[in-house]
Amino acid sequence: MEAQLQKRVQRYGWDKAANYYESYWQHQLKPAQDLLLKSAAIQPGEKVLDIACGTGLVSFRAAEQAGSDGYVLATDISDRMIELATKISVAKSVKNIQFTRMDAEQLTIADESFDVVICALGLMYVPDPLLALNEMKRILKPAGRIVVAVWGERDHCGWAEIFEIVDRRVSSEVCPMFFQLGTGKRLDLYFQKAGFEKILSERISTSLDYASDDEACGAAFEGGPVALAYNKFTEEVKQEARTEYIHSIKLFKKDAGFAVPGEFVVTSGVRR
Repeated sequence: MEAQLQKRVQRYGWDKAANYYESYWQHQLKPAQDLLLKSAAIQPGEKVLDIACGTGLVSFRAAEQAGSDGYVLATDISDRMIELATKISVAKSVKNIQFTRMDAEQLTIADESFDVVICALGLMYVPDPLLALNEMKRILKPAGRIVVAVWGERDHCGWAEIFEIVDRRVSSEVCPMFFQLGTGKRLDLYFQKAGFEKILSERISTSLDYASDDEACGAAFEGGPVALAYNKFTEEVKQEARTEYIHSIKLFKKDAGFAVPGEFVVTSGVRR
């Protein structure tokens, strides 16, 4: 039941965050997404699976790289994320992409049917990362490539206290092991257990820049993983949590805003 609860929290939490996600996170996540796509080296004509696609920030770039003869299937656990991404694809007239809701641990996809699997900052939300990686391996063709990006170590992510701030007010069940995959060589070990070869990891430091208190709080509470819990707060408790969060990142004050340190780990592998 714990895993199912976590999935429900993720599903409905990201539904709440969907409308704010791109405005608060598009710039901040770009360094990890850039490295992920570079590592994936998607070629024209290839079939690509993008897991935890959100509103398609990586999906559309992958579709462009795959070209008119290629194809991208983009999945997410959030109905609202899929709805928004689909609307964007229609507005942009992107023909080689499809968005659908799907559980990363139970991919309803045929064996050995994709050339590349990518997952940008989604695997740390999955209750059983190894199960998800085994599913990714199953749908890859022999010699197919996988690239996963996760947040790095907790001590290297200046916004990390957001989870404790929320959990002190309501049990969020967001992800009890959020930073686990980015700690040490943990993601490499998961790749090894799943049977991938030619495993390479790169750790990058970045800055999450926000122009004001409102932007910093919007990203943390409205456009991120604690959105569901935050929306349960009274206005008084919301303001209390925002004040505490701003205090937690005061060391990173820059002019009227903030430059909050962040870290990403990007790991690639090849199916045997």
